[in-house]
Amino acid sequence: MLDLRAKTLFHIKELPQQRQEVAVNRTELVDAVATSTGLDKKQSEAAVMAFADSVMAETKAGAKVSIFGFGTFTPTARAARKGRNPQTGAEVNIAASKGVRFAPASAFKATLNTRGGAKKATAATKATAATKAPAKKAPAKKAPAKKAPAKKAPAKKAGASRTSR
Repeated sequence: MLDLRAKTLFHIKELPQQRQEVAVNRTELVDAVATSTGLDKKQSEAAVMAFADSVMAETKAGAKVSIFGFGTFTPTARAARKGRNPQTGAEVNIAASKGVRFAPASAFKATLNTRGGAKKATAATKATAATKAPAKKAPAKKAPAKKAPAKKAPAKKAGASRTSR
């Protein structure tokens, strides 16, 4: 009998690998900063924590934090309201709360939506900007001459068109 299961048809390395969604934690971010900047881990951890602390302090104060090329952190406030307990149906008071919204910058979105990443996207835009010549204005065309309004024929009299019997 012919076995058509995926593991028997393909070698395990030939199967498409699905990327699992795994959040990057603080220590992984510190390691990435350390390797990309050449700083030691203590300095890179201090830099990451300073960034996070300053963003949190400014948004707590009610200020909008905009980082060019990365995004904007905007503080939000939700008023107190009444809700219902789904099990009993009793009214419950929900306290006011504060939150933050993050809106990514257009450069961040462009990096996410290109296959090659930011380096290829910026290189392509620079190349097209360098090769394009400035657009020339087309010469203005003369407007067509206005036609004189057509003369209306005189209206016929109602009584003249009818024949009498």
